[in-house]
Amino acid sequence: MDPSLARRTFLVDPSPTLTLDAEVKALKAQGKKIINLGVGEPDFETPDFIREAAIKAIRDGFTRYTPSEGILSLREAVAQKFKRDNGLDYSPEDVVITCGAKHALYNVAQALFNPGDEVIVPAPYWVTYPPQIKLAGAIPVYASAKDSARHILSPEDLESKITPRTRGLILNSPSNPTGAVYSKEELSRLAEVLRARPDIWIISDDIYEKLVYDGQKFHNIAMVAPDLKERTAICHGVSKTYSMTGWRVGFLAGPRALAKTVARVQSQMTSNPCSIAQVAGLAALTGPQDRVDEMFRVFESRRGLILRLLAKIDGFATTAPEGAFYCFPNVSRVLGATVRGSVVATSDQLASLLLKECEVATIPGAGFGAPQALRFSYAASAEDIEEGLGRVSALLGAART
Repeated sequence: MDPSLARRTFLVDPSPTLTLDAEVKALKAQGKKIINLGVGEPDFETPDFIREAAIKAIRDGFTRYTPSEGILSLREAVAQKFKRDNGLDYSPEDVVITCGAKHALYNVAQALFNPGDEVIVPAPYWVTYPPQIKLAGAIPVYASAKDSARHILSPEDLESKITPRTRGLILNSPSNPTGAVYSKEELSRLAEVLRARPDIWIISDDIYEKLVYDGQKFHNIAMVAPDLKERTAICHGVSKTYSMTGWRVGFLAGPRALAKTVARVQSQMTSNPCSIAQVAGLAALTGPQDRVDEMFRVFESRRGLILRLLAKIDGFATTAPEGAFYCFPNVSRVLGATVRGSVVATSDQLASLLLKECEVATIPGAGFGAPQALRFSYAASAEDIEEGLGRVSALLGAART
């Protein structure tokens, strides 16, 4: 550790998902034919009407600073989205546009938490939650769900982690990495616990809202428990729904005091989100939604395919994801096996082996708080899914314990 650098920077590691994506791109640049089943990014192009709106914004000279909280028309569109899709009433003053949903989450942590505060993080979790909490000086407290199949936090799981220092709870549904979706009833039971602790904020990460399968309905805690809305921060964005990951347009909705604080913090960080990207986000939210439905149907089909293929791999135990576009098989029965002359002791080693021997990229589960698992993304073509998992099956079929 270099003592001249800030100590807090050593509390966090680089994002394993972005690190892998960079490694995959470097290998492809070397001519390797890598099949990427690790990345959390839709493989579709951003719809044409959204790209055209951005091009028009450039031609119209919409290239200067905007308000720190984002342009009014986009904040109005976000408020309308919450009313239309979720039955939640927000005004544009309750909304802040951010540089991606990740930025919204970071800003909320900076606005809400003080050094020593505890924030409950259900495990498995998205890799970015703990570092963001630590960078705010707070302490992530991991709550492993006793429901080991679906990884859904129960009221008892939640209650067991609450202390006098608890100031936050993160809920991500549909979940990255597990694909679990909280039902209305499950959220209602958590709300009963939270009502007794009015000093606990709920951060709801809804980025995969539009990807819920098997006829289930999306709910967040503000929809289910309106009395908790005034201490709920909803973090969302256009990245997954509209295949706009690189545009970096996210948004936050919450109590006005929180929104104003986040906007104030953001004004000293990025000044504002990209003006052109905001126009693209406005087009996404207010334009035709048929492409959203088309992409959903493709993801639904790929989900069925990847589940069938994962079921054929010895040692993988996979629960069907209820949402998002990830499978998160438990691979503990593979660990300890000898593959190509080497003992595979951890999921990190297994992921490295698959990349080296199969040229298939996956994400090991340790960064998600589940070292016994691997994350496979089906935000890839059906051909890549079939070829990639065929390679994995062939390799592991030759393994011996």
